[in-house]
Amino acid sequence: MLSTRLTNARFLTMDPDRPVARELGIWRGRIVGLDEEVAALPARRVVDLQGATVLPGFIDSHVHLAWTGFKAGTPSIAPCRSVEDVLAAVAEAVARTPEGGWTDLAGYDQRGLGRHLTAAELDGVSAGRKVFLMHDSGHGCMVNTAVLDLLPAELADGNGFLAEGAMGAARALRLPYSQQELADAIGHAARGCLAEGITGCAEAGIGGALFGHSPVELGAYQLASEQGKLPLRVQLMVSADRLRPVAAHRDDGIPRALDLGLRTGFGGDRLSVGALKIYTDGGMMARTAALSRPYEGLDHAGQLQEDPGALADTIVDGHLAGWQLAVHAIGDRAADVALDALERAQRLRPRPGARHRIEHAGLIRPDQLDRLARLGVAAVVQPNFLRYFGDDYAAVMGKERAPWLYRGRGFLDHGVTLVGSSDRPVADGSPLRAVQFMVERTSASGQVIGPDEGITVEEALRAYTVAGAFACHWEDRAGSLTPGRCADLVVLGDDPTGVEVSRIGDIDVVATFVDGRESEGGAL
Repeated sequence: MLSTRLTNARFLTMDPDRPVARELGIWRGRIVGLDEEVAALPARRVVDLQGATVLPGFIDSHVHLAWTGFKAGTPSIAPCRSVEDVLAAVAEAVARTPEGGWTDLAGYDQRGLGRHLTAAELDGVSAGRKVFLMHDSGHGCMVNTAVLDLLPAELADGNGFLAEGAMGAARALRLPYSQQELADAIGHAARGCLAEGITGCAEAGIGGALFGHSPVELGAYQLASEQGKLPLRVQLMVSADRLRPVAAHRDDGIPRALDLGLRTGFGGDRLSVGALKIYTDGGMMARTAALSRPYEGLDHAGQLQEDPGALADTIVDGHLAGWQLAVHAIGDRAADVALDALERAQRLRPRPGARHRIEHAGLIRPDQLDRLARLGVAAVVQPNFLRYFGDDYAAVMGKERAPWLYRGRGFLDHGVTLVGSSDRPVADGSPLRAVQFMVERTSASGQVIGPDEGITVEEALRAYTVAGAFACHWEDRAGSLTPGRCADLVVLGDDPTGVEVSRIGDIDVVATFVDGRESEGGAL
């Protein structure tokens, strides 16, 4: 007997062997058949979907769940449109902070203010508190003198804006969070994912200096799972900061590893260890993404996280230790460093099935496309970056480079696996809004950015289903509505392949199923 039979729907299976169906049967959390294979089978529950469209559950292949949850509970200065408004908001938050304590605010972005604040300006409203404003990119922060005084002199920028490693040092003054605090934040973010039709995601870097929250952060995810706060599949990328030299057997050829040789693939069906996360550069919002030539109107070209040789050694060591690698590279110079190192790693120990990934691939030159394809490297992009920040990104890249931003068609035409993601909370997490952008390439203001990089609706949906599953080594359980796969699916109020492209982002998510169970709050 089936546990559930879903009927009267348009199932877009993402399986080329059977692309469309009207009925789907579920037993023990798995899809057992479609249409005539299940129509005559008895079922404990029969759900008439009244003509709705059903897709495989979306996979968001690059998220920050803990950061998302914490940000939701932190006062934000994002609505402020002037320096004076920001300082007034800081003063209000300071008034609620115990004497000598920390005042934390989210939503800092100098672009909307026309310039960065200064530590001196924050000092004028901080009343002796330590003030920390997190930059929306996650690659920088704005602090006052009380915080700068706690940092080594070589990191303490007198103006108060700290980027990359200096930002990490400032964050470290506050860390770690408790595992229970982390579990609560993770749970909050996970529920938000489900509401958008996401049934699986990859957490992009736990335990590291930039985005980590605790040296025992993996345990927080385990705690969240034990407490029922992790209602979707989560794969954990471990920051390469956690690697350390090991005295392994010489035949293993492993120079650096996590304790006990833990690597990609460890874990279970719902919670597992994924790729090793390696940061090569910063972010475009913070102007720290490493470019091969300067930003338009600026006298610098961003920065690498450390010496190129050291970055390459980490990439090679991670490959030799058996990891899938997720290499953060936004700028084209950073992509060069990543591709050179991945090529060297594959020469030393060929691993054609490693499925290494470039996270973001924000600015990829035409000459780099073939290299990505030859190395079998997936591009894990964030389309909503251009939807919401595209006007700014296009301006700082200039006319020649703007069409290379967060490519779509260029990757597919060169045989590069294109994977969709959000990088939440940096940008809106909705896969449907991202799908809309991937097709029309139009920012929220109406500017079309790189129109030749537009792809079809079906290709964009594939980036959030089949390709996401492939990038996470989940193709045997997720990504398509194929018998034998987990019953992870999203019920939509309309068909994204049948409506006007401009309407895709506004399609309602009616319900989300994980392992055949509808998430709480569903409308069915």
